[in-house]
Order: sequence, then C-alpha cells, then structure tokens
Amino acid sequence: MQKIVVVGVNHAGTAAVNTILDNYKDVKVTAFDENNNISFLGCGMALWIGQQIEGPDGLFYSSKEALEKKGATIHMETCVTSLDFQNKQIIALDCNHHPIIESYDKLILATGSLPVIPSIPGIDLENVQLVKLYQNAIEVIQKLEDSNLNKVVVIGAGYIGVELAEAFQRRQKDVTLIDVADTCLSSYYDQEFTDRMDQVLKESGIHLALGQKVTALEGSNKVERVITDKGTYPADMVILAIGFRPNTKLANNELSLFTNGAFLVNKHQQTSQPDVYAIGDCATVYDNALEKSNYIALATNAVRSGIIAAHNCCSTPLSSIGVQGSNGISIMGYHMLSTGLTEKKAKSLGIDVLTTSYEDYQKATFMKKNNEKVLLKIVYRKDNRTIIGAQMASRYDISLGIHLFSLAIQEKTTIDQLKLLDTFFLPHFNQPYNYITMAALNAE
Repeated sequence: MQKIVVVGVNHAGTAAVNTILDNYKDVKVTAFDENNNISFLGCGMALWIGQQIEGPDGLFYSSKEALEKKGATIHMETCVTSLDFQNKQIIALDCNHHPIIESYDKLILATGSLPVIPSIPGIDLENVQLVKLYQNAIEVIQKLEDSNLNKVVVIGAGYIGVELAEAFQRRQKDVTLIDVADTCLSSYYDQEFTDRMDQVLKESGIHLALGQKVTALEGSNKVERVITDKGTYPADMVILAIGFRPNTKLANNELSLFTNGAFLVNKHQQTSQPDVYAIGDCATVYDNALEKSNYIALATNAVRSGIIAAHNCCSTPLSSIGVQGSNGISIMGYHMLSTGLTEKKAKSLGIDVLTTSYEDYQKATFMKKNNEKVLLKIVYRKDNRTIIGAQMASRYDISLGIHLFSLAIQEKTTIDQLKLLDTFFLPHFNQPYNYITMAALNAE
C-alpha cells in the first residue's frame, strides 16, 4: 500500500487529501497540521468581523473528523520539525511534545504562507494584531467589544487591508488605512480603477494615509499611535495586513526555490525532488499571462494545485493548465475584478502592451431599474495582440464577466478575435453593442 504524507491541511492540503481518498483505494494518507482547525476560509474573516455574516460556522468546509471518516489519519496541533528526503521520513512533535516519525512514498508539502511582520519599534505592543487564522479573528472580535476601542489603523491597502478597513468601519470605528503605495489595491489594478476604490473608501468615512511608510508604533503597554514618515495617527488597535511570504523554511533549502523563496514546482506540482510535491501558498504556479512560473497566493490556486498533486502522487498524470490570478473585491457595494497583468505591471516587466477601455451601462438605457455603468479595460500585447489582462468595475454584479477574460488569456485569444465574439443581446441583461464588444472594436 502506497503511503502519502501531507504536511499542512488547509485549502491545498484538504483538496489533496480529499482527492486521494475519493479516487484511490490502496493508499494510506497521513496528514499533519500545527493548527487545531482546518479548511478555514480566511477570505470570510472581514465579513465576520464586520458583522455581515452571523458567525464563523459557515467558514469551515471540512474537519479532522470528516477526513478521518474517509480513511485518513490526521494529526492536529502537531508540528513537523524536520524532513529527511534521503530516507523519506518526516519528524514531528505532537501537542504533548511526543515525537512522531512517519515514512512516506510520496510527500505533499502544503505549508502555506506566513504574514509579513515589519521590523519596527513597537511591533510587540498589545493590540497590534495579525488577521490570518481563525484564532486571530476571534481575538480581534473579542477586543472590539471594549467600548474604549475606537480608533483602528490598518497597515496595508491590499485586498485584506481594504476589506478589514470596511469591516471596522461597519463596526462604527474610526478607521485609518495606511500604505506605502500612492493608492489602494495597487498590485491588482491600474490607477483609473484604484482611484475609484479610493473614492469609495473616502465616502464611507475611512481615512486614507497613502504614500506613507510606517516607521514605528508607540504606546506604553498597548499601542497608542502609528508613526509614518509623513504623520502620526492615534490608534487603539493596529492591524498588520502588509502581505504574506511562502512558508518554506522546513525544507532547509534542500528544494529548489523561486525568487521569493517559494518552492519551485513544475506543472505536476513536483519539486526538485521527484517524490516531493508542493501545493498552495508555499509553491509557484504557471502564469499564463507571463508564460512562466510565478507566485500568486490565492485559495482557488491552492485547491487546484492540491487536486493536481494528489492525482500525480497516485500515478495518474495530470498537468496544470496554468492560472491567470483572477480575483475580485466588493467594498460598500462597489465591485472590482481583475485577471492577468495590469498595464502598469506589464510595462514594469518590459512587456510592450496596448490597452483599450470602454465604459457604458450594463443594460439597454431604457431599462431604468438596477442598471449601472461598467468600466472595462483590456491589456494586450502589441506584437501578437494576445490578451494578457483585464479589469472591470461597477456597482452592478459583473463578477462572472472576468471569467471570459481569464479564459481568453489561457487560450491566447487576440483582441481582434474578441471584436466579433458571438454575444447575445437581451435588454434584461446587456446592450446590443455591449462594453466588451465596444472595447475590442476601439482597440488600436
């Protein structure tokens, strides 16, 4: 019987374990995780903190019990301390510090990512909070019950930071959002989109302190203020949402790494050791927009990579078709989505691109109810005119539209092919000359 060991059982690890157990019989699966829970949808934490959902129960979709019922052995609150690739063993300590030595035929590393914590004075003050794990969210929610906690400063204006800023504002807190970039969401959108989100945040009462570098946190025991290179901001709580880095220290540099320290894998999720696979936030993905390996930490990528590694471990060849990094955000009813490369990112990488944009109402203008304007921008290569990126924004739910562009990037569709794409028309849904067609027709 083949023995497969999985280290880390959140999105990627859970997908791998489930795929093996659901499809293969003569396999022994043993998994290890440091936490006391698995499958927590961290993307729902802001909704929970902001009281947009009743509680955390719906944010879990699996458990130790569910996986063990299928036949796996799951060690929770167990720390894997070392990996012996030569002898194909892992060494771990359980919650009582008892050692566990487990051999494997195939090893799947799903060690995830770790929050970036800046080395600045005051970082260890009380009420300086991370928000990644279930336990982090519980701690923040409990502290919000303190009637004296009024001023919250969020450091980092990426997706998590912006969503948390909205959550605290919904809790009637005085919120300041700080980022070193000149606008929010700068990694995902070009400025004509980020300017709109900045405006949404301002209109909701969130104070923006953008283009500022945090230099220190100050206070006696609890944090009391945030110091940047341009100002001072009072704070009863500080949220660190600066970003994440791949958690790959366990391999002790014995596996090939990407430029940012992630495990470098092929399209089968194999590392430089053929019997060792890496999945989720600790590993690279193949980026179709760049046509090479990249690091894009998303739960959707994690699940797909877990499925791919599981089948390959069990001798069923399966290759990744690559990803586009498709993503979205919804703040105060304003929705923004993107896939592939922004114009700014493409140019920073030396890719010669052109863009085309178009803004119009979603439906025919005589449809007065529930009709909103949509802004679309498409990024395409100048040489072969293939689409490599798209961004959309609206108060109308246009979320499914970004999937069209994700597929277009994957299949190397040109902007010219998009011009005559067969799109239907019905006033309830769209316009005869819709913004997708018009953006393509207006391309150089």
